[in-house]
Amino acid sequence: MKILFAASEAVPFAASGGLADVVGSLPKAIKTKKHDCRVVIPLYKSIKPEIREKMVFLANITVDVSWRKQYCGIFMAIYEGITYYFIDNEYYFSRDGLYGFYDDCERFVFFDRAVLEMLKYIKFTPDIINCNDWQTALIPVYYNVYYKYQQGYDGIKTVYTIHNIEYQGKYGKEVLSELMGIPMYNAGLIEYDGYVNMMKGAIETSDMITTVSPSYAWEIMDPWYAHGLDRILVTKQYKLRGIMNGIDTKLYDPEKDKFIAANYSAKKTDGKAECRKALIQEFGLADGDEPIIGIVTRFVRHKGIDLIRCVFEEMVHYGIKFVILGSGEKIYEDFFLEMSVRYPDRVSVTVGFEPELSHRIYAGVDMFLMPSQSEPCGLAQMIAMRYGAVPIVRETGGLRDSVRDNGGEYGNGYTFKTYNANDMLDAVKRAWNDYNDKVIWEELIKRAMQCDHSWAKSADTYIQTYKELLACE
Repeated sequence: MKILFAASEAVPFAASGGLADVVGSLPKAIKTKKHDCRVVIPLYKSIKPEIREKMVFLANITVDVSWRKQYCGIFMAIYEGITYYFIDNEYYFSRDGLYGFYDDCERFVFFDRAVLEMLKYIKFTPDIINCNDWQTALIPVYYNVYYKYQQGYDGIKTVYTIHNIEYQGKYGKEVLSELMGIPMYNAGLIEYDGYVNMMKGAIETSDMITTVSPSYAWEIMDPWYAHGLDRILVTKQYKLRGIMNGIDTKLYDPEKDKFIAANYSAKKTDGKAECRKALIQEFGLADGDEPIIGIVTRFVRHKGIDLIRCVFEEMVHYGIKFVILGSGEKIYEDFFLEMSVRYPDRVSVTVGFEPELSHRIYAGVDMFLMPSQSEPCGLAQMIAMRYGAVPIVRETGGLRDSVRDNGGEYGNGYTFKTYNANDMLDAVKRAWNDYNDKVIWEELIKRAMQCDHSWAKSADTYIQTYKELLACE
């Protein structure tokens, strides 16, 4: 099969979140299964000069943005065996940052149309175009409206992956004629609740819809999670499928990780104790056998920070120590910083994101707290398990799919169901109770570390999905 991933970001070229990790890892895993998988992203200003030097110029074309004709350069580079295409337009993409501009709608209207126009010039006609989130949601729309019956475009199937349904690409109806150039008789494809909704358009026109975990696939048909799109998703559930994300097991490998104090594995976990000791010394925490809980997250409401705030001091008074890394809303940053000042020997807080520090936290803590209000997939809990940090999570989205409660001494972590601080606290207490029994805890660490959260497993499911889609012709 020939697969083209279209996305607004990809590691290592440009990244702002989990989408970049997925697009940077999944194509490589698919290619190892003997399929030709390629990626196209915008040519952002932030892409490093040493990467730009290796790019090959392919073509200079014009792309229609409604009544405008805009320059588009097409570049190519090969990185770790994967062919990447870059869509160039300095007006749209030579800026500091990836998103948050007044003309984001126009920028990604251009990009989506350019991806389809690009196929005429790259000598690569995909069987599948896998689009990701709202920034590429117009690709299946444009394909159905303009390209489906053109020579060289026939037989292409479109898959649309929802990474986070909260961000939908909602704009006023004026963009239909001013930017998108979609005829009024096709306007119903992307109109929704009085607005233009780009994600709705992809849901309507793509051949298959996927999400980043099985639980999230059925959660987004519930108004609580769907941010208004539940009505359309319920009607399209016949083509909706949840596929669990994976993690980069080479980047996150406690046996070879150069950022941690000592290496270890599921078979021989001695090095984790050294990592714990090094973490205590690094942050000046009180010595002692009480558990250390790690938190590596964005400080935003849907990550469950309100639950942590509600019972945080209670947990500290029990003797629990915390090592926290993250950034986000100021109210949460200020709270954690205040706690670190109030309890300097029990609470360490680093505002920002430092990748190397995150590795040391995963390796050095005993437990990892992730009580999200909603979580499409979540990577942190899987990384934590890889390092033997036992996760404590709320049963939602990918957290439900990846963490099994240890109530019967067979799980790989601890879970709670309701979005309630006392229920979270109860899960922490249950974890601490088992932590005091070193035999139970050692077995739990090994079970967590032995879980397979690699991209190879996810790639098999994606490939099967693609094959089923192509077989429908």
